[in-house]
Amino acid sequence: MKFGGLHVILAVLLAAVAGCVGAVIAGHWRDSEKPRSLHAFVHHELHLDTQQNAKLEQLEAKFAVQKRQLDLSLRAANANLGAAMSEEHQYGPKVAVAIDQVHARMGDVQKATVRHVFAMRALLTPAQQERFDREVAASLTAKPGD
Repeated sequence: MKFGGLHVILAVLLAAVAGCVGAVIAGHWRDSEKPRSLHAFVHHELHLDTQQNAKLEQLEAKFAVQKRQLDLSLRAANANLGAAMSEEHQYGPKVAVAIDQVHARMGDVQKATVRHVFAMRALLTPAQQERFDREVAASLTAKPGD
């Protein structure tokens, strides 16, 4: 009986070690397969000139401030949803209103991001715009994990 228990303990330990090793390997594989960001694509693959880079830096600085404000607004809306859920403990009128507020803030973030994408596009030459448009379309239609 002691021998059988020892086998179970060893099997559990071996499974745990194998799981940890698998998780580490999967994490490294996943990190190496991360898609590039649109900003990285613009900066590294479109060969911007000095003037384009300067204008892009201005756009990015302005958008970073706006995005931070929008993210804080979304975070506040999520906090309100949490409070409404704690208060009502069901899908009640306060939860419904809070969900609508979260969705509105999410929409604000998405709209600002799309406006920023078009502002970046406006800085590009026609040839750069063609490549940019293909990259945007590909990123919007890619399957998760691609």
